[in-house]
Amino acid sequence: MSTITAGQVEVTYFTDPLCCWSWAMEPQWRRFRFEFRDRVQWRYCMSGLLPAWNQFQDSAHAVSRPAQMGPLWMEASHLSGMPINSAVWALNPPASSYPACIAVKCAQAQSFDAGENYLRLLREAIMLHGKNIADVAVLFDVADYLSAIMASLFDAERFRQDWESKEGVAAFRNDLAEVRLKNIKRFPTLLFRRQDKAPMVLQGYRPYAVWLQLLQQLSPDWKPQKASSLDVYKQHWLNTLEREEKELPAESWLQNPEPTSR
Repeated sequence: MSTITAGQVEVTYFTDPLCCWSWAMEPQWRRFRFEFRDRVQWRYCMSGLLPAWNQFQDSAHAVSRPAQMGPLWMEASHLSGMPINSAVWALNPPASSYPACIAVKCAQAQSFDAGENYLRLLREAIMLHGKNIADVAVLFDVADYLSAIMASLFDAERFRQDWESKEGVAAFRNDLAEVRLKNIKRFPTLLFRRQDKAPMVLQGYRPYAVWLQLLQQLSPDWKPQKASSLDVYKQHWLNTLEREEKELPAESWLQNPEPTSR
């Protein structure tokens, strides 16, 4: 666990590339990282949502086989407004989320930003394009794409080497151990920590107002850093979807200095 700088908040995000509710909450998560970028640090803990179908049972949503996952994804899309390709569960369902989690850890081995961007592209691959991210070929394709558009950030060949050497497996096992230690049962779960405050937890899909209420308890004096225009906000990210752009209300476009990239 990294040391929290005095006055900062650290967020541990327990998630999984296959988690539809994490994808549904991308607009809130992005807005939070943008508006409090100078005061918040964060890290991702891969949670191994789906070891294998014979080891998976989501009694809360009555899901125990691939075909039953589609309606849950449709619900997440309807509630959040985020586009989700639920047909993958009928056409080419992933057998496990473990390969994708391991791939994220391989990307993280190169840098924090490499891991974060790889995770986003992996989510897009399945949520938008219906790709089976349990397929190693898909994982490598995503790596190749990230390397092509951000060559200075990410090396696809090193990613392959780390994959073949099981570099990501040990890191993923550490993540799974942390999930068990903290008894995380629901995804997404975000753990907020500040030096002088008791940790706080946000579980499941929540609107941004709930995020702000939680932050108000941790840091009541904090004010969000607004973007000067929609273009400034879009340039902060690799790419944005319409729903993500709509997360910020029109009054957000204040004449503030342009943000520095993280």
